[in-house]
Formats: sequence, structure tokens, C-alpha cells
Amino acid sequence: MTAPASPTDPESLRERALDALTTARDRTALLTSCVEEPELTAQHSPLMSPLVWDLAHIGNQEELWLLRAVAGRDAMRPEIDGLYDAFEHPRSERPSLPLLPPAEARQYAAEVRGRALDVLESTAFRGTPLTEAGFAFGMIAQHEQQHDETMLITHQLRKGPAALTAPDPAPAPPFTGPAEVLVPGGPFTMGTSTEPWALDNERPAHRREVAPYFIDTTPVTNAAYQAFIEDGGYDTERWWSPEGWSHIRSHDIEAPLFWRREGGQWLRRHFGVTEVVPPDEPVLHVSWYEADAYARWAGRRLPTEAEWEKAARHDPTAGRSTRYPWGDADPTPEHANLGQRHLRPAPAGSYPAGASPLGVRQLIGDVWEWTSSDLHPYPGFAAFPYKEYSEVFFGPEYKVLRGGSFAVDRVACRGTFRNWDYPIRRQIFSGFRTARDGSV
Repeated sequence: MTAPASPTDPESLRERALDALTTARDRTALLTSCVEEPELTAQHSPLMSPLVWDLAHIGNQEELWLLRAVAGRDAMRPEIDGLYDAFEHPRSERPSLPLLPPAEARQYAAEVRGRALDVLESTAFRGTPLTEAGFAFGMIAQHEQQHDETMLITHQLRKGPAALTAPDPAPAPPFTGPAEVLVPGGPFTMGTSTEPWALDNERPAHRREVAPYFIDTTPVTNAAYQAFIEDGGYDTERWWSPEGWSHIRSHDIEAPLFWRREGGQWLRRHFGVTEVVPPDEPVLHVSWYEADAYARWAGRRLPTEAEWEKAARHDPTAGRSTRYPWGDADPTPEHANLGQRHLRPAPAGSYPAGASPLGVRQLIGDVWEWTSSDLHPYPGFAAFPYKEYSEVFFGPEYKVLRGGSFAVDRVACRGTFRNWDYPIRRQIFSGFRTARDGSV
């Protein structure tokens, strides 16, 4: 395995930043070139922006941070800043804005990128918090990949025939290992103070004490979730929190998003193709309320965020937290299902090379995993480089998701990475695994 690039080696950092930026832009091009212009400008769901908004927003954020903040250059098109400010205009309003048309949005993003690569060539990776270890370039690569995932969600929501294709994950033999793993109690290091491109909510590293607990070896599968449905899970109030019960009843929710029952079997719409729900895949497109109800039905619970991270990062033999479940090396295709290489999760139990020291599998990639935790700052948190990235979301409204999905690129996924969303959200690539107290 190759060790991660040293944050003190400027040329390695420059190469890493260039690779991350190029990978993100190639993916953006794929997601915005596979459909005709009317589909780029349409709003496929009120939950999502038109694809053309994401395209120009990506360019605008790159201009703001790499050209203006890092290089000190004048604004290229200051009149569009407000149009692409995510906090100024909610998604439902964006189709009515005077957005750049597709050709102009592409040209703008390309011109910004050309100038940003010039900045990358001349930047010394030291001296300011934004340039230290190439942070601003890593932040922008992560930002673009996060919007690529958002655009992939939009592709899943759009009607019509498939616009994207990708090979399926390699077939895996049925998983026959233990259903759960005991994680010993005790302290571990949560978060990071050393990962050069970690975002503010991942910082700082701090000691966290966790009681012993059991956690599922793999994410909950479609087959297991179907058992919950067939046992009347959506009709039995005692499995649901009061808010969850009210939500599913008022919205007539009876199964994961995109599922329907037909001819005695469950089907789903998946990127424009209707297919039988694959029994061995991790369940996808479930809300926090649904994950919580399933866990109660199974006599278990969702893991806390700290429990999830300890299972993913703590090496009891070495007595330290690693960057990933398998160690400190960057992810490879043998470790995890990342980067939109596939358009679906791999079967539960896949990627044995990516297992944690205790044998927990698929903690990185495949599906985002709901935890029981609300989004809160770590002790010693400091907003950087702007409070709107994390600070404005702290509180009980948002639940934390961990681990990434098949739609997440490796630059935006690590053992400390934190995602969050409302507990009602189902369009995201969300699944879960369950836990129980070690003393039970």
C-alpha cells in the first residue's frame, strides 16, 4: 500500500490537488453532458436544484476561494455571486432565477478552472490557513464532489430512460461471517487535528469514552428490511418515534423511496431502470425515521456517531485511531465502493480488504449510514473558513450520517468525515446498520 502524501512535500501536495480537481471536473462533465439542455435547466424535484445551477455554482465557489481568497484576484463576474449563493436562494426558488444557460455556465466554469490551475502552480503551501498543505484546493475538490453526488441524486429523481451507465460491482459470495461484532469499551481518539484536508466539523481530535457495544458486521440489507415491511413494520406504531409515526402516516410511506410492490414482489426504479429489489444489497433511500423504526423492531438501536467512528477507526492492537478502517493508506477499489465507479451498493459483506481490525465491513462507501446522533460541534471547534459550512447546522434538527456511499469520491470520504441531513430525507443514498449495548 502507498502511504498518503506528506503534507510537508509541496510537489506531492500539488500533484494530489491537481488529481483531485481533475477527477471532480471529469465527473461533473459526465453528469452534465449525458442529458439534453432542457433536462439541465429543469427542476426534477423541488428538493433539488436544476443541474445547470450546480454547474455554475461549482465554478463560482472555485472562483471565490481559489482566485479571490487565495490569489487575491478581482472578481470575474461579481453580478452572479448572489445567484449561486446557496444560503440566499433555497432550492425551490432556483429555477426562477436568471441562471447562466448551460453553454455559458460551462464556459464560466472552464475559464475559472484554467485560472485556478495557474494559481495551483504558483502557490506555496504554507503561510496562511487557506494555503497550508493545500487546504483551499482540497476544500474545493471536496465541494465539487459533494455537488457531483447531489447531481447524481438528481439523476435518480429524474423521470425517463437511463442517462448514466456503469458496471455493477463484482459478484460476492453470500456473507457467512458473524452478524455482529463486539467493540470493547474504553477511550479512543475521535476526530482529527492532522488530516490536512479535513473540514472544520471533523476537528479537533479529542478523547472519547465509549461503553462496550455490538455493531452489525455489514449494513442492513434489502432482504432484512423487507422482513420488517412484511411483519407490518409500517403499520405498527410502537416501532416508531412520535415524529416518525406522524411523518410516515401523513405522507403515506410504506416502503423505501422508489420501491413499489407488483405481482407479489418488490420492484424499484433505479437510475431510469425498473428492477427487482436486490436482496443482498444494503437497503437504500431510507430516512432516519425508517432506520430508527427498523432498529427498534429488530430489538436493537442505531449506533451513536462515536460508536460508528470507533468501529471504523480504532485499532485495538495498535492502540490508536487510523484514517480508515483498513489503516492509513488512501482507498483503492479493493477497499471500498466509492467514486461512482458503480451506480449501486455492492452486496453486503463485500470488500474484505476494507474491513476494520475487528472485522466490521463496508464502513466506507456503498451507503451513507444514519447514526442516532444530532449534529454538534466537537470540543474546541472553530469555524473555518466560513461558519456556513458547519456551524449554522449544529443542533437537534439534523442527524449525522457516516461512511459515504457509492456516490462519494475518496477525497470527500474518510473515517472522520461527517455528513448530516433532516431525519425525513430519503432521496439521499442513505442506509444504516444497527447496534446494541455490550452488556445486553
